[in-house]
Amino acid sequence: MKILALDLGKFNSVCCLFDSKTRKTQFVTTPTTREHFAAIFKDTKADLVVMEACGPSGWINDLAQHQGHETLVCSTNEEAWRWANVKRKTDRDDALKLARMAAMGELKGVHTPSLQHREFRSLVKYRKTLDGRINKTKNAIRAWFVNHGIEIATGEKAWYSGREHINSFRKPLADCGPDELWKGELDIELTILDSLAEQLTGVVKKLEAIGKNDERIKRVQTIPGVGPRTAEILVACLDDPHRFENGRQVSAYFGLVPRQYQSGETDRNGRITKRGNPLARTILVECAWASLRYNPWAKGVYERICGKQKTRKKKAAIALARKIAVIAWAMLRDEKDWDPKQMIQVTESFGRMPAGLKDSLQNMKPKENADQRKSRLRKEARAAREAAESRASKTTGQNPVKRTTTGSAKPTAAKRNATISAATRSPRSTSQPNGKRQTKTPSHGEQESQYRVTDAPTSA
Repeated sequence: MKILALDLGKFNSVCCLFDSKTRKTQFVTTPTTREHFAAIFKDTKADLVVMEACGPSGWINDLAQHQGHETLVCSTNEEAWRWANVKRKTDRDDALKLARMAAMGELKGVHTPSLQHREFRSLVKYRKTLDGRINKTKNAIRAWFVNHGIEIATGEKAWYSGREHINSFRKPLADCGPDELWKGELDIELTILDSLAEQLTGVVKKLEAIGKNDERIKRVQTIPGVGPRTAEILVACLDDPHRFENGRQVSAYFGLVPRQYQSGETDRNGRITKRGNPLARTILVECAWASLRYNPWAKGVYERICGKQKTRKKKAAIALARKIAVIAWAMLRDEKDWDPKQMIQVTESFGRMPAGLKDSLQNMKPKENADQRKSRLRKEARAAREAAESRASKTTGQNPVKRTTTGSAKPTAAKRNATISAATRSPRSTSQPNGKRQTKTPSHGEQESQYRVTDAPTSA
């Protein structure tokens, strides 16, 4: 069996052609370009191409598979790949060790996403990069005002209602004097801030457009408390849910499991491993805190683990984040949306479930997206307007006015006269037999109907 092991570098790479039968090796140093690797794959005709997971391994793996080679992208975090007690470490030694371990079957392959999914994952990560640049620019602007003793609004108000106050200090750098150079720097940073905000808006719109056409992102968003940003990161990291055998592997993949040290009778668990994507782990913890407001099941899990102890709040949040990741993976694997009844069955299988939590899950309404929420609000506004018009018509004794989109017919002369005569009469006064006028005080229900008629929206 011929094994082609690649020790990839940024500019140059070392290729080792290893024959497992004769144990002979051949080394070639080549530039890390598509043309050179395509020629090497064509000339060597290897049975297996092995490489370490790094930046260029994505397109090199695609190129080798396109030419019909079997590939193995191995993880350098495994114990077999760690160097220990060696006197020499070179690129040739790395490539030869990679080939020998592949021949012995000691290497563990990692999942390589498709080109389309790698681009989507890169865009999700780039959104967070732009967000970090915006925060860094805002902090630099705030530092200048603090150093010069000038107060600006706190929080997000400084960049909306307080932006005019900040802009009053900006000045082109060419027009600044020796004692006001910071105003020129402020002008440059504000220009960068506006540009970054515009770019971030474009990236978010593109991600939302992708999410509307991706059933996986829609499915993950059905979990109460999980928004579009969390769903995008989970789908980008999990990719193919069938590559995980169980939920423990998913938890370990995100680094949300405790470290373990066992020796003899000692078995100690430490902090979480923090392996895997740090962005996904951060977003999952934020999602866990947010889901306490919208998801009764998440709140029940948090309270059960926390046990009303202040020292266990963060541990409970980490545990809830792990459970959310596992639930999202199971939903993607089974291609099922969030179902409160299913959560009741799963929770009761581990023990007794509180009656209040069970009732809240049973009466839980399905989660709405933005379009569904807008449609529901329009229907509610239309129903409120029609109810207000009907109450107003009952108060005045007239028939409710029906709105038509094609146009309204002109009222007849009798209806116009009846309307005019009704309008001339004061509804607050009535005639008494003795000729005196008595003022009529409107009831509470009439006052409420009048207010509702006044505040009723005029359009859907």
